[in-house]
Amino acid sequence: MQKIQTQGIHHITLVGADRQTSIDFWEGVLGMPFVFEQPNLDDANQSHLYFDPGDGRLITIFTNEDRKPDAEPAPQDIGCVHHMALNVSQATFRQIADRLEERGVQHSGPKDRGFMDSIYFRDPLGLLIELASYRFEPPAGVSMGQVMLEAHKMRVARGDYNIQEIHLADAIEKLTRETQQSLSEDRSARNPYQS
Repeated sequence: MQKIQTQGIHHITLVGADRQTSIDFWEGVLGMPFVFEQPNLDDANQSHLYFDPGDGRLITIFTNEDRKPDAEPAPQDIGCVHHMALNVSQATFRQIADRLEERGVQHSGPKDRGFMDSIYFRDPLGLLIELASYRFEPPAGVSMGQVMLEAHKMRVARGDYNIQEIHLADAIEKLTRETQQSLSEDRSARNPYQS
């Protein structure tokens, strides 16, 4: 038996209300370019809107002009989506609370996640949205996931509760040493400030 190997998210499709609500939120609040629209090929009563979240992947929305926005929180039962997390820069993260408040949107305020910062709020249809910003940049040629895996191993080995910045820094140093060559035979830490 063989695995069916995935290579990333192709797209995520959400059930929306009317067309303009989707455009106003995904592009007008979150800045995702509205890049494509066609009928829902499985239901002619719906339109299929495509938005680029910033990484070239797609978030798509099924809309129907007979559906009206309902801000009641979306269900978070077994099998349901708990929340959708979107990546933002640290510069953008520092502006989120003010920009949501300008629109009268309630939010969680900034949350310290150790390896990232997060803020939560609901879209106009009740879906919980997380805007998240990593506190690190992986070394060239290394993925975020590889840094997280190495930081996790270090956290567990040290008996720490959750990943913190020290784990990230140490993981980045280790991965840099493993993936980037040097002419030095000894790459250990040193102190050139000692006399």
